[in-house]
Amino acid sequence: MLYPQLFKSMEAVRWNMSTDIPWDDFDGAKLSDEQARTIKMNAITEWAALPATEMFLRDNHGDSDFSAFMSVWFFEEQKHSLVLIEYLRRFRPDLMPTEEELHKVRFEFDPAPPLETLMLHFCGEIRLNHWYRCAASWHTEPVIQAIYKTISQDEARHAGAYLQYMRRALFDRGENTQAQARLAFSKIGMLMASASRTPQAMHPTNLHVNKALFPNDTVQSRLPEPGWLEQWLDTQIRFDGVWEKKVGDRILHILSKLLDRSFESVKDLNRYRKEIMSLMERGSDAVMERAAAEARGLSSLVLG
Repeated sequence: MLYPQLFKSMEAVRWNMSTDIPWDDFDGAKLSDEQARTIKMNAITEWAALPATEMFLRDNHGDSDFSAFMSVWFFEEQKHSLVLIEYLRRFRPDLMPTEEELHKVRFEFDPAPPLETLMLHFCGEIRLNHWYRCAASWHTEPVIQAIYKTISQDEARHAGAYLQYMRRALFDRGENTQAQARLAFSKIGMLMASASRTPQAMHPTNLHVNKALFPNDTVQSRLPEPGWLEQWLDTQIRFDGVWEKKVGDRILHILSKLLDRSFESVKDLNRYRKEIMSLMERGSDAVMERAAAEARGLSSLVLG
């Protein structure tokens, strides 16, 4: 099981909201209304760890190890929301999200293949790490800069934890799971490393997750300002092509090590995905042929 060691390692570096955030360094002259409003939106977005956890527990009901790890992930993600809300409570109470605004992002996600969801959230943690580092550079008020730097480090650790479960799927769960994992990781990796080619921000909170609620079925669509994310990225923190390349390169680098293949570009990853699909199809045909042969042999035995 991975959960016991993950719990121990994360507890060893867990920060304390009261003593590890430099609240006394606050400088109100360095916080604009524009910046403060983005803090509110991020606080609500982080609250969406609640429905994400409910999704993970439902779709991984047969995996108690991973489900137990959710206790750590959920706690730390909700803590991110809480520290941002605490910042607003102390310094901009007029912008604190209401309970209704927080509850609005709690809605049911449609079931999805667990390995694809695992990879999606692994990439999402990498992206959040870079978003928050970029946000820390954009902000000018020292306390919120420290908060974003702190929670960005959490997101990197979460990506590392998800990576351990990805390795487990590849090496400790048998050939069938391994093949499914290779396909899932390459498929979602292509999507998440290709964000520079798409108009929307590639993050789990910005993807459609409930057909019955479409188009109001992304976390971002249920925020008080549904279009804030693109504005935050494009015109405020300016998460440009240089930053986006860092995300894509990081995903490709980790997948290269994980899948033992060099991926210099998304095209390389796409070729690999097609290879895996072809191998799985041939493997399926072989299984069917073997089953048919065994059935014929059994019939001959029964009929004498």
